[in-house]
Amino acid sequence: MISIPVAQQQKPPRLVLPMVYGFPPNRETLGGTAYLIVENDGNTLIDSPPWTESSQNWLREQGGVQRLILTHRGAIARVREMQRTFNCEVIIHAQEAYLLPQVTVTPFNHHLAIGETLEILWTPGHSPGSACVYWSGQGGVLFTGRHLLPTPTGELAPIKTATTFHWPRQLRSVEALKAFCRDKSLSYLCAGANIGFLRGTLAIANAQAVLQGIPLDNLLANKV
Repeated sequence: MISIPVAQQQKPPRLVLPMVYGFPPNRETLGGTAYLIVENDGNTLIDSPPWTESSQNWLREQGGVQRLILTHRGAIARVREMQRTFNCEVIIHAQEAYLLPQVTVTPFNHHLAIGETLEILWTPGHSPGSACVYWSGQGGVLFTGRHLLPTPTGELAPIKTATTFHWPRQLRSVEALKAFCRDKSLSYLCAGANIGFLRGTLAIANAQAVLQGIPLDNLLANKV
């Protein structure tokens, strides 16, 4: 039986939207999905993709990585290697920057604007430094990390797990995220895990209505 190297088995990133690619789930981040935004003034990687030879070569073909944004501590994997390979800026919330002692990081607190197209909003709850990334391209795209995830029925919701840092705070962060996006153009949502529940797609359309329609009353009342 011939053994095929993992790097050769790795599926290539998929085109999610024009200028946006989604990577296959990363085992090192418990099935997390990373995304690459390709722009003329530099590419932005959101969370850690599978760090294989094929993914590195593919990233080089796209023009490399100017910055890596980590949406939560669970998305950290091979960050030091990525920074060494691409000399990229690494952006993470200040409360989780200590987890990368050998990496030069750019910490942020409540909000960070990057150029004219990117904004990061702190949405604590899933983890202390959980954040969402808004990109103004393609009619507005919100990358939710693990703050909001697809459910088995294909809906988007906050999900309480055994590793959730602070559930009531996560629910309050959903309210803050709704307010942040309410006056923005928002066409698509891209989650950082559970992509299989979307049945073949990687982006949730009609994003503003989906986000604003997430019901929180019962969860906020019961705090469960």
